[in-house]
Amino acid sequence: MNHEKTYHYEAFDTEHGPVIVEGPLPSKDLEKYTFNEGLTAFRPPEKQFEAIKGIADFEEGRIIIARHNEEIIGYVTYLHPDPLERWSEGNMEDLIELGAIEVIPKFRGYRIGSRLLRVSMMDEYMENYIIISTEYYWHWDLKGTGLNIWDYRKVMEKMMAAGGLTPSPTDDPEIISHPANCLMVKIGRHVSESSVEQFDKLRFLTRHQYRMRR
Repeated sequence: MNHEKTYHYEAFDTEHGPVIVEGPLPSKDLEKYTFNEGLTAFRPPEKQFEAIKGIADFEEGRIIIARHNEEIIGYVTYLHPDPLERWSEGNMEDLIELGAIEVIPKFRGYRIGSRLLRVSMMDEYMENYIIISTEYYWHWDLKGTGLNIWDYRKVMEKMMAAGGLTPSPTDDPEIISHPANCLMVKIGRHVSESSVEQFDKLRFLTRHQYRMRR
């Protein structure tokens, strides 16, 4: 695959001022901006900024940001699944994972998460991918939002739906370890039937491995 990337953006106003959602951006463009210190969901902000700049330069990597003036206040990442995850088995070039999405508390309430996903999918090339997101309740900001697990899950599903991702069954042990966890999936219009079949094997890898051993 060529992993073509086409820039898109959306601009809108908030009570804190204008916000631009844009991408995918290479690291050289990301370096023009500062990274808000409130983006701490996954690691300290300076380390997370370095991480997303690294992802931006992967052949398949995509970073979409939300920025207020010259400061990044939200982002979403896409890249091939981690080699330690089942989703990397088979080395599917057309399988990418929504690895992280984060928006600082000050700008929550403006559907920036949904806007990040919507701008991501404006690129027609995304229709060549199977896009997944593994959702684990222990990653959710339940304390910061004041939501219970099930209300947060509803919000998460609604946000993911903006990008066309919907819940999909799987026998992945981590996902089925709690009923609130889920696998979200979007299969692009141009994905081959053979890739869909290979992905279905990954979704039910435990069952498939059991059958192979019989």
